[in-house]
Amino acid sequence: MLFQAFVLAYAAVFGLIVGSYLNVVIYRLPRHLSTVLPRSRCPGCGAPIRARDNLPVVSWLLLGGRCRDCGARISPRYPLIEAATAALFVGCVAAFGVSVAAVAAALFGSLLIALAAIDVEHLLLPDRLTLPGIAIGFALQPFLPWGGWRSALLGALLGGGILLALSAAWLLLRGEEGMGMGDVKMLAMIGAFLGWKGMAVTLFSASLLGAIVGLALLGRSRAGFKTKLPFGAFLSLGGLFALFAGRPLVDLYLSSLRPL
Repeated sequence: MLFQAFVLAYAAVFGLIVGSYLNVVIYRLPRHLSTVLPRSRCPGCGAPIRARDNLPVVSWLLLGGRCRDCGARISPRYPLIEAATAALFVGCVAAFGVSVAAVAAALFGSLLIALAAIDVEHLLLPDRLTLPGIAIGFALQPFLPWGGWRSALLGALLGGGILLALSAAWLLLRGEEGMGMGDVKMLAMIGAFLGWKGMAVTLFSASLLGAIVGLALLGRSRAGFKTKLPFGAFLSLGGLFALFAGRPLVDLYLSSLRPL
């Protein structure tokens, strides 16, 4: 029990550190900046962030969400991403134990968090995350309890193919782009990690959630039918749901179809 608590605490701390780096990725990658150099600076005044002001979550709370030098507001996105990544890492260890699968799940979830945040802010899903993610998903298959080359290949091809077909159909019928290629590559990445079962759960969950949010915004007159929604964010939530609960749900559904 004590060892398990220690491992979970370590996972949380490591998740906070990774979440801090994800914030750098989220801010810099869409702006075509290096995610390594230079050191973090205040976006308002350009002052370098001191080491004591760079502690995940804690520093933001102590500073009241403001820069120590110029008093500019620091987005709450920073502590939220750090806390979400810590929760993700704890969940991965709790679900998969101390294993390669837990590391793979944490990596996969980190990619989803970064992609979701970038898509919400920029309506962009960078190839520099999705394409390496596809390759990593395939490479990790031999080490995953749900893994399998055939399922991963089928998941990637079906995931990307379904969204590509929907995008082409929308363009043909409406004469406008309904879904970007970033969404296509992102669902292919999810399929490469989770296989076709996880991809199917992800797509269903993301579509349902996107429809609910779209109808809610439309009902409040905050959006029109042509308003773009960050579908990558819905794919991220669907992917995390599929990671932790998707396979049992699909297996249960498939078993219900078998004749008694």
